[in-house]
Amino acid sequence: MSAYGETASSSDFPSDEGPFSRAGHRVFRITREPKRSGFAGRFDRYRSALSDRLAHIDLAPDLAENIGSLHWFRGMLTMLGLGALALALWPDMSTASASAAMPDTPDVHGELRSQMIMPLALGGDSGRRMGPTAFVKPLKSAPERPQIELMATLAEDDSFSRMLRRAGVSASDIGDVSALVGGAMSLSEIEPGTQMDLILGRRPAPGAARPLDVLKFRARFDLELKVARNGADPETGQGGSLSLVRNFIRVDDTPLRVRGEVGSSLYRSMRAAGVPASVVQEYLRTLDNQIDLDREVRESDTFDIILSYRRAETGERQAGKLLYAGVDRDGKPRTQLMRWGEKGQFFEASGVGEQRRGLIQPVNGPISSRYGMRRHPILGYRRMHAGQDYRARSGTPIVAVSDGRVVGAGRMGGCGIAVRVNHGGGLETRSCHMSRMAVRRGEQVRRGQVIGYVGSTGLSTGPHLHFEMYRNGRAVNPASVRYVTRAALSGVELLKFKEQLTTLKLVEPGAALEDLTPKVEQVEEPAREIEKINSTKRVD
Repeated sequence: MSAYGETASSSDFPSDEGPFSRAGHRVFRITREPKRSGFAGRFDRYRSALSDRLAHIDLAPDLAENIGSLHWFRGMLTMLGLGALALALWPDMSTASASAAMPDTPDVHGELRSQMIMPLALGGDSGRRMGPTAFVKPLKSAPERPQIELMATLAEDDSFSRMLRRAGVSASDIGDVSALVGGAMSLSEIEPGTQMDLILGRRPAPGAARPLDVLKFRARFDLELKVARNGADPETGQGGSLSLVRNFIRVDDTPLRVRGEVGSSLYRSMRAAGVPASVVQEYLRTLDNQIDLDREVRESDTFDIILSYRRAETGERQAGKLLYAGVDRDGKPRTQLMRWGEKGQFFEASGVGEQRRGLIQPVNGPISSRYGMRRHPILGYRRMHAGQDYRARSGTPIVAVSDGRVVGAGRMGGCGIAVRVNHGGGLETRSCHMSRMAVRRGEQVRRGQVIGYVGSTGLSTGPHLHFEMYRNGRAVNPASVRYVTRAALSGVELLKFKEQLTTLKLVEPGAALEDLTPKVEQVEEPAREIEKINSTKRVD
C-alpha cells in the first residue's frame, strides 16, 4: 500500500526483455485503489502533501556543520526560539496557599499540650489534669528535698569563696570552710579545674540558704580534704559544727624510663612508646641544643628518656617534667643530658652544661678592649682595632668557637703567634698573641677544642687574647655575635650530680607503670562476719 493508496502489479513494470530485466526477478505492477471520498479522503490527501513538503525541510540541522551558513543560522534561531518558549512556559514556584490541616486555636493547643510529656525537673507542666475534688487539700508550700548533691569546679581566675557562693553555700559556712581548708593548705594553691563534691542540707527556714553538710575534693595529688558537719539533729538536720578530715594518699615517685629504637621518625617512635607529647617536645629541644638531630641521630640508635612520674594508690597517675635525655648507639651512651640545679639546666654526663649549637667564647676572661677606632698603645696613633681583647693569664687555653679547619698557624706580623680557622659559611676567626699553638695548618678542629694558649707575642703590652672575626672576608665586631654560655660543675656538686645520674640510669624501663601493691595495713578486712570469726586468733 503506497502513500496514495496504490498497489503494484507486474504489468506496470517493464517486461523481462527490457534492459533492466534480470532472470529470476519478480516484477510487480502498481494498481490504483479507488480513492476515498468525503472529508476523510480530503484529510488524507492534505496530510500526505504536507508530509512530502516537510520531508524536504531540515527542522533540526546539525549546528556542528556548515557554521555561518544560512542553514546554520536557521537552526540557531530554531534552538533559541524553542528555548524562549520553554522559559515562557516555565511553571511558577511560588508557595501555594491552602487551608491548615488542623485549626490553630488555643483550644487545639491545650489539647495537644495535655498529650505531651515534658521533664518535671525543667519545669514541665504538661499532661492532663484532673479536676479537684473535696478530698484535695492545697499545700501551703511545695516540699523540698532534704539534701542536694552537686559538683562545683574552680574556674580560671576564680576564688574558692566565689565558687562556694555560686553553689548556694551560706556566707557563714563559706567563712568556716575557708578557715578549715586554709589551715591545711593555702587556698591559692588549689589548681584551677579542681572539682569539688558538695552536699547541701535542709533549709533552716523558707528562703534561707541551705547549710553545707559535706565538701570533698582532691587538694593535691597526695592529699584529699573532706569537710563534714558533725552533731547535727538527725530529724531537722540543723546544728552541728564543721570539721576537717585529711586523707593522705600514698604516692610513689619512681621516675618513668622509656627506651626504644629511633626508626624513621624520632617523634613518632616516642609517641608510640607512650611518652606524652609535651615531654617529647622538651626532649627534642634539649637534644637540638646539643647535637644535630638530622645528621647525628641514626634510625638504628636508641632513645633513652626519663621523666618524673607519680602514681597514687587510688590509681591516678601524673607525668611530670623531663629529667634525662639520652641517645645510645651500639649499646653505648652517645649523648647523656640530665636536669640539675634550681634553674633546671641540662648538663652533660661530665658535668659540663653547655650548648653544642652556636659559638662559644674563645677564652674565659673579661673584655679589656672592644672593636673600633682607638689609640694604639705601642704605635701611639689612632687606628682601627679590628678585634676584641680578652684579659687572661699567660697559658690560659684558647678554644675554637665552632667546628672548622685551620687555614693559618704561625707568626703573623704584629699579631704574633696566631691561628686562623675557617668555620664554613663565610665565617673565619683569628686568635692572636699566643704563647704557643696546639694545632697545625690543615687540621680539622672541633668546637671547644684547644687551639693555643694565651701569651704576649707580637705588638702586645701584656698577656691577653686579641680575637678577630671575619664574615665573607670583611672584619665584623665579635661583640655582635651571641656566644653560648658555659657552665661546669665541680667539687661536691659534681659528685652529687654524678650520683644522681647513676641513680637515674638504674631505673628499669616501664617499672613505674605497674600498679602500687597495697601495704599490709591497707589490706581490706573480710566483709562477712563468718570470715572475721575464722580470721581471729583463739587465746587458750
